[in-house]
Amino acid sequence: MDFAIIAAGAGSRLVADGIHISKPLVEIGGEPLIGRLIRIFLDHRATSVSVVVNEEMEDVYTYLRGLALPVSLNLVVKTTADSLHSLEMLVPFLERSGKCCVTTVDPVFDEEEFSLYLEEFRRSDDCNALMAVTTYEEDESPLYVCTDEELRITDYTSVRPLGTHYISGGIYCLDREALLEVIPARKNGIDRMRGFQKHLVSAGLRVRAFPFSKIIDIDRSADWTEARQFVDQHRKK
Repeated sequence: MDFAIIAAGAGSRLVADGIHISKPLVEIGGEPLIGRLIRIFLDHRATSVSVVVNEEMEDVYTYLRGLALPVSLNLVVKTTADSLHSLEMLVPFLERSGKCCVTTVDPVFDEEEFSLYLEEFRRSDDCNALMAVTTYEEDESPLYVCTDEELRITDYTSVRPLGTHYISGGIYCLDREALLEVIPARKNGIDRMRGFQKHLVSAGLRVRAFPFSKIIDIDRSADWTEARQFVDQHRKK
């Protein structure tokens, strides 16, 4: 499976909290966020890793160019206006694959749950996209995920509907049909991954949810502290 990381955001909220290192290089468990993701991808039989970073992150692309990986590393240095534009930059590296996994740079999760997530998508032949979701809510503007009893996603909304327990976790497994919806979505004026997820459902694709117990997005210094504690606890299991 091919893997990709969207890492072109400015990390402005971390900067506002006094953390001036580029977000992808913030360390969790002794690893930079981006390095941790790449290591996890390689542990799960990655056939390639593609990354988009913005043009101001010289420290990040210097770090990435210094890596010696056993698979292709496709690095795009491009300041993008939005997250879906970032994914668009990576589509040429992913569209030849039958299935791929795309993440933002900052989700911290249980690696055992990630293994189960990938395995379900690898063996699944009844969904175009398998989206990581969690009941853990710490995001300032969460995207709520509406599902039926079989975890098929029926809608996304920024306002929690009655009976909805899940929020989007920033990890997306996509097949080729789902990935090729990036271009039509962009042409329809969609600019963020949250809008793209809703587009996939509206386009009639088969989109399902995979629950994680906890996914922490590193947006603030408090998130960084919590993520470090989370990783340390899971290492002690």
